[in-house]
Amino acid sequence: MSLKIEIDNGSGFCFGVTTAIQKAEEELAKGNTLYCLGDIVHNGMECDRLRQMGLITIDHEQMAQLHDVKVLLRAHGEPPATYELARQNNIEIIDATCPVVLKLQQRIRNNYKLRITNYENNNKNSEFENRNSQIVIFGKKGHAEVLGLVGQTAGDAIVIEHFDEVKHLDFTRDIFLYSQTTKSLDEFHRIIDYIQSHIAPDATFKSFDTICRSVANRMPNISQFAARHDLILFVCGRKSSNGKVLFNECQRVNPNTHLIEGPDEIDPTWLEGIETVGICGATSTPKWLMEQCRDAIAVR
Repeated sequence: MSLKIEIDNGSGFCFGVTTAIQKAEEELAKGNTLYCLGDIVHNGMECDRLRQMGLITIDHEQMAQLHDVKVLLRAHGEPPATYELARQNNIEIIDATCPVVLKLQQRIRNNYKLRITNYENNNKNSEFENRNSQIVIFGKKGHAEVLGLVGQTAGDAIVIEHFDEVKHLDFTRDIFLYSQTTKSLDEFHRIIDYIQSHIAPDATFKSFDTICRSVANRMPNISQFAARHDLILFVCGRKSSNGKVLFNECQRVNPNTHLIEGPDEIDPTWLEGIETVGICGATSTPKWLMEQCRDAIAVR
């Protein structure tokens, strides 16, 4: 019986990543020097492809040394300090921040500013009257998107990465809860339920569902995909935040799931006695890479 291989139609770049890569390719096609602040996507092979086209990846320290150049901001977004640095160094920003992330940044920034303004004006009718209220972000500590979100509050926001960390919040103070756009929707709801059951009667709690649906909606689809194959190859850079979430879901449904970054990591022994292989990936996984994995299996 021949081996059947299927690539998940729902996997591949999300809108934000696609837009960032298109902007980079357009600028590089003009022959211009282009810097990117951080890896444009959490996928080493895609980063290598763009580097061969001329894209130069830099960090914040290196950006501080640049003047009169073009710098692309990836889909994850950046804190206000990055824009200020660009202004001071006459750096032209090509802003590829995902619209979903931009909207979330604005909501957190407005929350923070309004809270302080109302406190200073002693506005007792505002939900933000308590300057010591907690702006909480459910997200991966140190992740580029989360750093950009925390930056909207001048570093004041509290980041919780896992459900257990919610227990360390001060439930006698107001809590305003947001989420990194690529976190697990189920875990976010667990955190909401816990806070609701522990918040003090005279404290305010508000949650804002800011999880990107292009990621959240992949969960049920990828579950069904993983269930109908003997073997799942989840193609993903190991630094991808949403990749970890989606991989864990695949592995939960189908224990015979392996995370690989490319075709070179495929172990031939995985294919022994297998009739169907499903290939899927994260929002940072290019379709061409999943196709390479398919082709590598097909020629074995």
